Amino acid sequence: MSFNAATFFVDRHVAEGRGARPAFRHGGRTITCADVAEAVNRAGQALAGLGLQIEQRVLLALDDSPAFVATFWGAAKLGAVAVPVNTLMRSEEYAFLLDDSRARVVVAEPAAARIIREVSKSSPWLRAVLTTDELARLMAKAPSELAPAATVDEDILYWGYTSGSTGLPKAAVHSHRDFVAAADLVGVGIFGIRPDDVTFSVSKMYFAFGLGNTLYFPQRVGASSLLVPERLDPARIFDVIEAERPTVFFAVATVYARLLQVANAKPRDLSSLRLCVSSGEALPPAVFDAWNERFGLPLHDVVGSTEALHDFIANSPGATRRGSAGKAIPGFEARLVDDAGQPVGTGTVGHLLIKGPTTSPYYWNRRERTRMTMLGEWLRTGDMFWQDEDGYFYFAGRSDDMLKVRGLWVSPIEIEAALVAHPGVIEAGVVGRPDGDGLLKPHAFVVLRPGHGAVETELKAFLRERLAGYKIPDRIEVVEDLPKTATGKIQRFRLR
Repeated sequence: MSFNAATFFVDRHVAEGRGARPAFRHGGRTITCADVAEAVNRAGQALAGLGLQIEQRVLLALDDSPAFVATFWGAAKLGAVAVPVNTLMRSEEYAFLLDDSRARVVVAEPAAARIIREVSKSSPWLRAVLTTDELARLMAKAPSELAPAATVDEDILYWGYTSGSTGLPKAAVHSHRDFVAAADLVGVGIFGIRPDDVTFSVSKMYFAFGLGNTLYFPQRVGASSLLVPERLDPARIFDVIEAERPTVFFAVATVYARLLQVANAKPRDLSSLRLCVSSGEALPPAVFDAWNERFGLPLHDVVGSTEALHDFIANSPGATRRGSAGKAIPGFEARLVDDAGQPVGTGTVGHLLIKGPTTSPYYWNRRERTRMTMLGEWLRTGDMFWQDEDGYFYFAGRSDDMLKVRGLWVSPIEIEAALVAHPGVIEAGVVGRPDGDGLLKPHAFVVLRPGHGAVETELKAFLRERLAGYKIPDRIEVVEDLPKTATGKIQRFRLR
């Protein structure tokens, strides 16, 4: 049976009489469901005019904007594959993505388009690079009607490139039906997004997390979302919340920590928010406590991946447990295994495997990596967790970040959380380094609050009250910032 996600998420609202409902807010302007449907048709016609055909890839180096929405769904309606990528990459990174994806068309912000055009000569598949202005001119001349391609639900709609924090990026492929399943199980089933909601995601749509938060979660139920193109500092985030009054807010844990610093300077009104979601990195209990105390809002930590399209473990509203990543989302299964693949007991750290309807079947052009990660119906996440008796999962770190100290496993996340609990510490990163005898010991890097003079001896004394002796870092260095991926995750390989 034919199924096209653009028809389901976009055209359905107009067909069912919701064309006048707001779908997005951008630059102080409301964009209705009918506006979106027309823009999608025009963008699809423009892409088709450039020769884009079913199953071919279109690279989107676009900020959160109406152009992203129109191009993403326009490609989907043609049966093509949308490949969103970061707008702030270097030329060699874009060159790799062009070659790896074999993109036929690129639509990009002007600055990104200039870089991509410089490296595009090396791509034999690329036919056109459009700026947003050039796309707008083509859309203005294009027909406002577009019949959907006769796709089926298993056809590929989207490639999500991983951050590449430990190597070259790889594209996890996802089908039309994956988007419906993620929207139903996570957007509606966990976050309870409803038609009167307005979502605001600090994470951009070129990340899988932001794509759900801003694009297809609200569009599933006819809700609306904020399109904010620029990268936001904490003060600006508060300004947007106060001006636009969103009801659901998404950010990484680091952003919440930074927001708390700004919030202490003057009162901020977050009364419109009913739900605050944290993802992308472990949420320190100290940040959870401070946010709840400051704003009266619990932070709901969730876990997902590009390979799963969105979340698979989450703290549900009304059932959040401090320090925990939550429980397996209904519709997903999760299990923890040891290095030999055997189940581990309650309270024991193991490798997390998940099974669910949104998991990617393979990485594009990465056969060996696919075999290591996609284990039949199960997906090896690369994360280490332990589970309590009530079924809540607790993040212990990435499998390649865990430390073996004195023959015992040590989680960098546990040490980082203990350091962040110190009133003088904003962020912390922990890696393993050999001591003078060549033995592996934890080594910490911390970012201090402005004006705080915490020293290594003070921080070690603080940790001794909270951690076993073998978990105390051999060294604690003060740094101005921690290296992170574009999604906000600490790059421990750079710290090492």
